Amino acid sequence: MNDVLKLKKIIEQADAVIVGAGAGLSAAAGIPYGEKEFKKIFPELVKRYGMTDMYTSSFFSFAREEERWSYWAKHIDFLYNIEAKKVYIDLFHLLQKKNYFVITTNVDGQFLKAGFDPGRVFEVQGSLSKIQCAVACHKKLYDDKEMITHMLAFEKDCKIPTELVSICPVCKGKMEVNLRKDSFFVEDDHWHKLNQTYENFIHTYKEKRLVFLELGVGFHTPGIIRFPFEQMTHDFKDATLIRVNERERTLILDIQKKTFLVQEDCASFLEKLKEKK
Repeated sequence: MNDVLKLKKIIEQADAVIVGAGAGLSAAAGIPYGEKEFKKIFPELVKRYGMTDMYTSSFFSFAREEERWSYWAKHIDFLYNIEAKKVYIDLFHLLQKKNYFVITTNVDGQFLKAGFDPGRVFEVQGSLSKIQCAVACHKKLYDDKEMITHMLAFEKDCKIPTELVSICPVCKGKMEVNLRKDSFFVEDDHWHKLNQTYENFIHTYKEKRLVFLELGVGFHTPGIIRFPFEQMTHDFKDATLIRVNERERTLILDIQKKTFLVQEDCASFLEKLKEKK
């Protein structure tokens, strides 16, 4: 790729970099969201429920809470036990000396595992390390690691014991993973603090050399990263958009002169940036 050195220099010379990361980044990292990998890791879920991948399975409608939490215990525990992937570590090394901020729709916690500053990573769609009241009767999130470990210790035949089903401590109703999939998604104080930090970061650097580094963002929720990045690239005089995507590289706005469209796997692209001198 002839533009690798040019892109690396653009990033190095930028006053700030805003990373927008989607599912394509974690897919490039080798986190098994796809059908082939899912079947190998969770054959019992494929056989019992016909599940095909880690994304769509998150929206499966279970008949019983005992089954639903058995599923989530397996899903969440799997992600807990995945160490930081190379693609995230490469990205961290690329940006660790820069003024950066990350906004991501991923909920797998890879940015934090790779060493990114928690105060500069906005997990806008939630985190599978947290649970909440299913009807958002209060705006508090709870760590789920200890709960998940306990559930798995007693899980059998795709069910957990009824007494281990998570109950809201306030309304005594159901609990849910902190994943934006309905109108009850909890945005707690930490969420709002990071949202404000993100907005402040944009305001601070909008008149300076700002790079939007968009990695693996598709069209599931384009209004969070993809469309705003294009709009800000259009509006900010010295902004540059680097869009890395194997398939979905098209632009909505007329910003071709300020944009680099990279048709490549995120992992190989970041590897080339790391190697290029």
